[in-house]
Amino acid sequence: MLTALAVENYRSLRRVVVPLGQLTVVTGANGSGKSSLYRVLRLLAEFSRNGAVAGMAREGGLDSTLWAGPGRTARGEPLALRLGFAGDDFGYAADLGVPVPGQSMFNRDPEIKAEAVWAGPVLRPSALLAERGGPVVRLRDEGGGWEMVPHHLKPFDSMLSELADPQRAPDLLVLRERIRGWRFYDHLRTDMDAPARRLQIGTRTMVLAHDGSDGAAALQTIREIGDAHGLDEAVDHAFPGSKLEIVNSDGRFELLLHQPGLWRPLGSAELSDGTLRYLLLVAALLSPRPPELLVLNEPETSLHPELLGPLGELIARVAEDTQVIVVTHARALLSELAGHAPDLHTIELVKDEGATTVAGLGMLEEPPWYWPDR
Repeated sequence: MLTALAVENYRSLRRVVVPLGQLTVVTGANGSGKSSLYRVLRLLAEFSRNGAVAGMAREGGLDSTLWAGPGRTARGEPLALRLGFAGDDFGYAADLGVPVPGQSMFNRDPEIKAEAVWAGPVLRPSALLAERGGPVVRLRDEGGGWEMVPHHLKPFDSMLSELADPQRAPDLLVLRERIRGWRFYDHLRTDMDAPARRLQIGTRTMVLAHDGSDGAAALQTIREIGDAHGLDEAVDHAFPGSKLEIVNSDGRFELLLHQPGLWRPLGSAELSDGTLRYLLLVAALLSPRPPELLVLNEPETSLHPELLGPLGELIARVAEDTQVIVVTHARALLSELAGHAPDLHTIELVKDEGATTVAGLGMLEEPPWYWPDR
């Protein structure tokens, strides 16, 4: 389980270290930094696929993502964007900075200046498993000493993606695969042209696509080899007396919802945005192959207020086995989650002179955190 998330100089997140629990809700007013904290988690996941630099480019590059307020760097320190996480057994951090001037047309891409992987919740010299400074990487060997990697890493390559090897760096391999298993849902499409509203080729679908395009197949997979009772219960709780049916038309699946008082079921093309979105969230939450970490960004979007109760109850139940982070501005959803999860961990973000801070969290209450040296 992740126990802490840390970031420096990312948009309004000048310096934030937040504790995480089994079920964590990130809330706050519009513009308080909720979406930025969500993007930090996504960027961390991108390091496992060597996509962090490209991910930042999609956000406008390093210049656009760096904190633009006062005190961006301490005196004598280089400009840096730092992000990392700590867990019960592993931690990871990365330091990105501006490139050395050169002739490349890609000279505005950020460079990975430092990385570290460590055992346990806190980075300390004795816990280091792998360390990178510039292009040079060293790995902890079986005897507790250090082995230098014979070739240098490119400034745009992460050691998580390039050096994870079952023989030389098994710890990096384990961590990389765990990060690759994280799931993010922030763009479940329910517009009239959404793929989920059309018939789709049906195959066993253990994990719902990020846009919900294979929703019918994912729901049928849950019914056949997953928590079918939980699926029916989630539908009935949200739409009393209703039943979900997946029909197969020559290999193409369609979602139908039978509702009391209607002579025929409604197809996915006829469902309201909120109804379809709720069903897709059910498919994501009840995956027969649950992840270690599931992150939902504003799942309440387009949902009727009456659906927040069933959704909150379902999220709380799933969080008993899967670590869940929910980013939301809906107080009603927060209230529902609190009612079903007594150990709910709440992070309320606020702005202070343009910088995001955590309400009620003082410096002495933050999780201990140290950044790797360049």
